[in-house]
Amino acid sequence: MLDNLNLHTPACSYGAWEEERNRQKVQIHWRFTTKEARKKLKRLYPS
Repeated sequence: MLDNLNLHTPACSYGAWEEERNRQKVQIHWRFTTKEARKKLKRLYPS
């Protein structure tokens, strides 16, 4: 469904899309862990 959205889609369509995603309880499948992200992005976000 995300493929059907673009910058020309009216904002009201995004709301309907969001409601449907929330109703289905869709989850994000991260490709790496927080630890891996910290290591990979360390140069962008130095502590």
